[in-house]
Amino acid sequence: MARTKGFDPDVAVDQAMELFWANGYANTTPQQLVEALGIGRGSLYNAFTSKHNLYELALRRYHDRVTTRFIEVLDQPGPARERIRSALELIVTAVHEDQQRRGCMIANAAVEFAGTDEAVNRLVRRALHRQEAALRSAIEEGQRAGEVDADRDAAQLAAFLLATINGVRVVAKADPDPQRLTGLVDTAMLLL
Repeated sequence: MARTKGFDPDVAVDQAMELFWANGYANTTPQQLVEALGIGRGSLYNAFTSKHNLYELALRRYHDRVTTRFIEVLDQPGPARERIRSALELIVTAVHEDQQRRGCMIANAAVEFAGTDEAVNRLVRRALHRQEAALRSAIEEGQRAGEVDADRDAAQLAAFLLATINGVRVVAKADPDPQRLTGLVDTAMLLL
């Protein structure tokens, strides 16, 4: 008879996500994972095969939550410029509420792995491409509606906004001053 798992894998991935997000991959030990998840080391590896596999699952979970919310804001009804501003402000609000200054787990993974792990880099690229595509779509809607300068290259504007978003996340790790971060959003909006 098969033994029932004594823990919920979905909850375990959420707990691992929080730990990896706070510490990064390299600074999270298997012992910390065992303690945070409340399971034995054998159960950890039986359920997730490796620390790296659990990290990938946690990164996907973060991506699904954060990127989905970002895209939902961009896809709301209403003027495109307002939706773009709301998406940028969502980032500022998130970093302001992040008392631990964890930053963005996707950006953290991009920096920590810096092209050395193809599986992680594929997940990072997927998240960034989805965000950029959503920004581009909103910009193009704004161009058709006359809210955004139609002579500007929508792809380049989307890439710029994506870089701004990630810059805000990095700056906020060192200096989370909300006025400064809102000023960056204001400046980005001027370029639309």
